[in-house]
Amino acid sequence: MSCRRNAAARGLCLCGWLTLACGCATHVDHLRKLRDEFYAGDLDRAAATIDGQLQRGGSDADVLRLERSMVELCSGRPQQAERTLREVRDQFDYFEQKSLGESVLAMAADDNRIAYAGEDYEKVLLRAFLAMANLMGDGGDAAAYGLQVTDKQNQIIQAGFDENGENPKLSYKRVALGAYIHGAMIEATHANYDDVTRSWAKVVSWEPEFGPGQADLQRAQAGAHSAPGHGVLYVFTLVGRGPYKREAAEVPSSAALLIADRILSHTAEHTLPPTIAPVKVPQVVLSDNRIRTVEVSVGGTPCGATQTITDVGQLAAQQYAAVYPRVLARAVVRRVVKKGAVYAVKEAVDTEKGSPLNFALDVAGVAWEASEAADTRCWGLLPDKIQVLRLELPAGEHTIGLRPAGVTGPLGGEHPATVRIDDGRNTYMLACFPDDKPVGTVLTSQCAAGW
Repeated sequence: MSCRRNAAARGLCLCGWLTLACGCATHVDHLRKLRDEFYAGDLDRAAATIDGQLQRGGSDADVLRLERSMVELCSGRPQQAERTLREVRDQFDYFEQKSLGESVLAMAADDNRIAYAGEDYEKVLLRAFLAMANLMGDGGDAAAYGLQVTDKQNQIIQAGFDENGENPKLSYKRVALGAYIHGAMIEATHANYDDVTRSWAKVVSWEPEFGPGQADLQRAQAGAHSAPGHGVLYVFTLVGRGPYKREAAEVPSSAALLIADRILSHTAEHTLPPTIAPVKVPQVVLSDNRIRTVEVSVGGTPCGATQTITDVGQLAAQQYAAVYPRVLARAVVRRVVKKGAVYAVKEAVDTEKGSPLNFALDVAGVAWEASEAADTRCWGLLPDKIQVLRLELPAGEHTIGLRPAGVTGPLGGEHPATVRIDDGRNTYMLACFPDDKPVGTVLTSQCAAGW
């Protein structure tokens, strides 16, 4: 009898330890404060918040570094942002390798115990932001980063097949931004127009609603970069507040488990812990943004508005919906494993229904299940949309005005910056407009200039 009680005690201790191990704040709790600071334009405070969370340690260190890269980029430090992004890219690539120990711990606790390798869209956009950060520096690696965007998408999709030959990732919308940057960079060499044409063709295929795509393709086919005495300005804008994750309860699955454990408890020799805590899963949340585009003027003359080359919110929602059945299946399997573990302890000690020990094990099992937290780690400072406008301008200095606009028209005043256009060459500009006010500095490929 003492052996049985010792086994029960060990089972209770195991459940209690795992409950304590899981009981911590989720990433979304930390992200809320950071997003408020970033969108308010307080980049110094946002940087301090990130550093404070990094010092505490945790499994969200790499996504915090992604947030840091956005702060660095918007603060006018594109080289530092590029270094940070490279570090996270390499970590994510390493974490894509499966760890049996982590998988076992995740079944006993939750997915927060697995090293975060990024959502698929984050892995791709990470390389896109590497390209944009490099453009604001020397631009020497931007074309290569653009190719990495396409290569990573291909790797992700090819790795999506399961043991039954099914692959939900075949439906993924492709990110055209990498091909767009690669095409722009190669076009500025005034050579290899076949490569340029292939890049623009990908943009047209992957982002058919991007209006300038056909004109870009026709220009490449004609083998012309710009008119004599002119150069090209690419205005990139990060528009709106992007997607993030929050915890949600999967009610149908919780109800199904409740029915199942009640049936088994009536028919089996031992009871199962009742399903009181809902099955928890992450949910992608899209922000309600007023801003739709950024109007661009040159010397006070309106010249157009930036257009969406990558809809980040749509991308995140669509890709997550494709893999959601797998996410849910993992959560349900975890719950079944936990119920099975408690049942095994009852079997080992041969508890009787209605006994104090049986009740104690049920309570421990319920607490163990309730301790689960959905994995809400994510790159929370992404924009809702990445947009671009290509302008062919005479060589020389120009004052560029940027004004955010919504459905009904302009949302605020114009924000000026000065750029130099060189004959036959490209110049690049990057600005962040999460709302009617810009965050940080406007960046150009020559320098970082204040608003």
